[in-house]
Amino acid sequence: MKINKQARRDAKQLFRACQSEGVLDEGRVRQTVQAVIARKPRGYVAILSHFERLVKLDVERRAARVESAVALDADAERSLRESLARKYGPGLNITFTQSPSLLGGLRIRVGSDVFDGSVAGRLGALSESF
Repeated sequence: MKINKQARRDAKQLFRACQSEGVLDEGRVRQTVQAVIARKPRGYVAILSHFERLVKLDVERRAARVESAVALDADAERSLRESLARKYGPGLNITFTQSPSLLGGLRIRVGSDVFDGSVAGRLGALSESF
């Protein structure tokens, strides 16, 4: 579906209105969607479509996944949480998982950013260089 400029502007305006201190407020998003559906302004389907896209991108940008070969202790998790919050801002949802295939080190993925400090990643880079 092609979305016109006015629908994009309206969706961006709604998206900004749903943010509180730079973090998307889930309650405001629900209320906004319900209000748009109730009013049904001109091109509301396009507005909601673009709004949904903006919300999905923000949710992905605010999701972090930390993979390690072994379980991290509480101090390491706290330190990682603090450093990721400093870099990406508040409201970051961080999940810690174990992946023995990493052999050692960490792999951190935040949105589309990937930081691979794992032994498996280094061995892969070394094999590609040959």
